Amino acid sequence: MLVALTGTFIIFFVAATLTSFGAGYHLTSASVNNISNNLSVETLVYVLGNENRYFKQSLPEGNEPFSVTPLMLQLTTNINTEDPRSLLGRELPGFSLFDGRILTAGEGVDYTSMPIESAPPMEVLLAEREASTERLEEIADLKESVAETDNLDDLPVTVHIIHTHNRESYLPELQNTSDPFHESVNITLAGERLGIELAKHGIRAEVDTTDIGAELNERSWRFSQSYEVSREIMEEAKQENEEIQFYFDLHRDSQPRENTTVELNGETYAQALFVIGENNPDYEKNKVLANKLHERLQEDYYGLSRGIFAPPVSEGSRNGVYNQDLSENALLVEFGGIENSLEEVYRTVEAFAEVFSDFYWEQQDKE
Repeated sequence: MLVALTGTFIIFFVAATLTSFGAGYHLTSASVNNISNNLSVETLVYVLGNENRYFKQSLPEGNEPFSVTPLMLQLTTNINTEDPRSLLGRELPGFSLFDGRILTAGEGVDYTSMPIESAPPMEVLLAEREASTERLEEIADLKESVAETDNLDDLPVTVHIIHTHNRESYLPELQNTSDPFHESVNITLAGERLGIELAKHGIRAEVDTTDIGAELNERSWRFSQSYEVSREIMEEAKQENEEIQFYFDLHRDSQPRENTTVELNGETYAQALFVIGENNPDYEKNKVLANKLHERLQEDYYGLSRGIFAPPVSEGSRNGVYNQDLSENALLVEFGGIENSLEEVYRTVEAFAEVFSDFYWEQQDKE
């Protein structure tokens, strides 16, 4: 009788505990997977070795026995004894900026150089600013020359390029301002240049230059809703063209020049960074593509890629998905930072187009 009463009490207690946290906080296969991802291979082998000693033979010499205490502390308090950010993030204002994960680190990259996503007020985003028109003329001339020499009209559009934060710009391109945003001289020029460079390699790309900032203002939406607008554009492109295989959302980081620039063969390049949204249930598939492109960039242009980053999903301007659930070949790519010039960004775009094109045609040959 005592055992039955105790068992019933435990069942009700556990059920009440699991349901009291509300939606999104109950035990799911995803949460179990998240916990297991934090366990090292040695820990898993050690646990299995308690049942079958044969497994322990594969453990490296001097490996310390698995300790349950740190794991239980993390499960009950969400504090990781090996990661001080798990404690400091709750105590220090603004420290949540460092809550993201570096999935793959480039040369010299650490948590102090993680990307910063700017979320300006709408009046700052839409303010009129002076900028040289030479950049616009350059792109127009390049597009015209490519159209004359490379006939891609018979090829399907297989790459879609979009700019969710389309007004992100670069300070060296602007005049008399400290706010790096502009209505025309901005990240969309990098997207157009990428489309031109891909065309040189026989790949037809569709470059969307919708002024999403203006669209947000027209709808009276917040900056954090930018990805809702870009999602509409991507879904429409996907419905209209089933041939599209890759989706690239181009951005500009807010980190200073020393964290976003590399010198290669005597020339400076704006570094690239891949961003993966871990709120996407299938983010691992997107991560596979990011890893392949990162490794190829490192092989051909060592130091050009800063790596692969998964931002914290708690920030208001980050939804943790970035529309990457629409395709396993959807990536967000940061090109340079606020203090890079478009000339440096263009060099990186050319290198990226070259590396991606090699990868693209290898995949086509396999099919």
